Amino acid sequence: MRWRIVLLLKAANPLKFKLRQLEAFQAVARTGSVTRAAESLGISQPAASRLLSDFSKTVAVDLFTRKDGLLIPTSEARYLLSEVGRVFDSLNHLEELNRDLTERTAGHLRIACLPGFATALLPKLLAGFLEHRPGVRLTLEPDRPERILEWIIGEQYDCGITDGFAAHPAVENIDLPIRTVCVLPQDDPLAEQDVITPRDLQHRKIIHTRRDSPFFRKLHKSFSEAGVELNSWIEVRQFSTACIMVGQGQGASVVSALDAEQFRGQGIAIVPFAPDLPHRLSILRPVSGSRSLLALDFLDAFTDSLAPFRADLDPPPRV
Repeated sequence: MRWRIVLLLKAANPLKFKLRQLEAFQAVARTGSVTRAAESLGISQPAASRLLSDFSKTVAVDLFTRKDGLLIPTSEARYLLSEVGRVFDSLNHLEELNRDLTERTAGHLRIACLPGFATALLPKLLAGFLEHRPGVRLTLEPDRPERILEWIIGEQYDCGITDGFAAHPAVENIDLPIRTVCVLPQDDPLAEQDVITPRDLQHRKIIHTRRDSPFFRKLHKSFSEAGVELNSWIEVRQFSTACIMVGQGQGASVVSALDAEQFRGQGIAIVPFAPDLPHRLSILRPVSGSRSLLALDFLDAFTDSLAPFRADLDPPPRV
């Protein structure tokens, strides 16, 4: 039957189609009555009849049959209804897009991130971001870096916040270097120092990221170059886990300053670490697909929120 509709549309002059005619056609099909269709459209019954008549002449096909007092769409009309539905879906999308472009107050923002961001920095940041955007829907999905990359490649999310990103032709990325610090139990004597080095930690049990992570390799290299052994104790996936354990009086760790800040006042001391071992945070977006200005606004806000922790910017005074 599909070819019949193609021929039907070719025979008609698309320039004669008017949106109001399509609305009347939809309304009559939905209500089974010209009178009820006119009421739903807020127009008079003669106006609705005229719109339906003009549309019927344009497509040159019978649209309805009458049965038990109701107007029933013909098989051709049912196919046309599906096409008309797509027209209005596209128009609704354009309307939403226009509102998004002009006001950024509506739309759907989809963010994939590392688990630590979903429970620490992002909830507060997003609450402020959404406060003046009542029409914006949000999806925030935490997962491991490998999964985040899959989602961005598949264009399932507007942006991803991750680390350890290498490169991929379907993904564009912005890398932000985040300062790293040493976290210790707050009663550790080293907490009084202005800076901590690998030599200072040679007798401390170290909680660190996975051995296959780029950050661990940099950390291990800094200990080797200082001529001391890294006393590996506990291996974790997330900096936040290390901070929690240190807060319980267990060992020491070198972590992202951003993660450490979330645990300030929770039993840890935060001290600058040398040498500088910036942790690379990556913001990912699909190379193809939509370019949501709403997502760009969010990424601007997110990047601004990282300023106190950026390794390429002047650090704030130690608190």
